[in-house]
Amino acid sequence: MNKIEHIGIAVNSLDEASMIYEKLLGIPAYKLEEVAGEGVKAIFFMNGPNKIELLEATNLESPIAKFIAKKGEGIHHIAFEVEDIVAEIARLKNEGFVVLNETPKKGADNKWVAFLHPKSTNGVLIELCQEIR
Repeated sequence: MNKIEHIGIAVNSLDEASMIYEKLLGIPAYKLEEVAGEGVKAIFFMNGPNKIELLEATNLESPIAKFIAKKGEGIHHIAFEVEDIVAEIARLKNEGFVVLNETPKKGADNKWVAFLHPKSTNGVLIELCQEIR
């Protein structure tokens, strides 16, 4: 794993949350994107070399909607950048982690993504992401 790629935060309203983060970080968001397959809209902020991803559900069956219903707004996941997501999935599975996506899928911000189940990572949802080349 190269670095923390971003921190994902589940929110009820991108409009409200983006205003808060624009004030907090002193910068505007650089990208708004919808990932229809995940039932989510995402907005991204850069803070130095770090990214913050705010996530709003677009339907009640979305993982983000379910997360907010269960836990409320807050940190949803930590994403790590990897060079070879397929190799990293295999390595982590071999290490005993519970992989939720054995085949990477297209995510937001031009990335291939896969997730590790929180029960194998001390309660934190981990996202692996690799730039789509």
